[in-house]
Amino acid sequence: MQLNRAIAVSVMIVIVFAFLAGYAAGQRQAPTQTVGQSEELLRSLDLSNELDSTKGRMLRMRKVTLQPGGVLGLHDHVDRPAITYVLQGEVTYHQDAKPDQVAKAGGGFAEGRATTHWAENTGKVPAIWIAVDIPKP
Repeated sequence: MQLNRAIAVSVMIVIVFAFLAGYAAGQRQAPTQTVGQSEELLRSLDLSNELDSTKGRMLRMRKVTLQPGGVLGLHDHVDRPAITYVLQGEVTYHQDAKPDQVAKAGGGFAEGRATTHWAENTGKVPAIWIAVDIPKP
């Protein structure tokens, strides 16, 4: 009886160790290198001369939609630097002292302290873009 019990305990120990070894072998280790990623810098704006302080400020990303014929009123980007990336449609930017620019899908703008502008959707479909900025608190 003692022998059978010892064999049963031994078999159970072997089964538990086999299970744990299989479980450990099946666990994926966190990768240490990036594979298969690509990136393209779309827009950037040096913030060195744009903000006195970032205290109380947030970085935000918005998806903005402007219907055909819609307009964004005249505004500036003093203390609110922004970058945009157009996903769909087209937006005509009217910037002070500069020629009008049309941004289409894949285009966009970097808007810093010196930017005062208004914009309109002169296309036939909604203009959709991603806007990333640091708004005033």
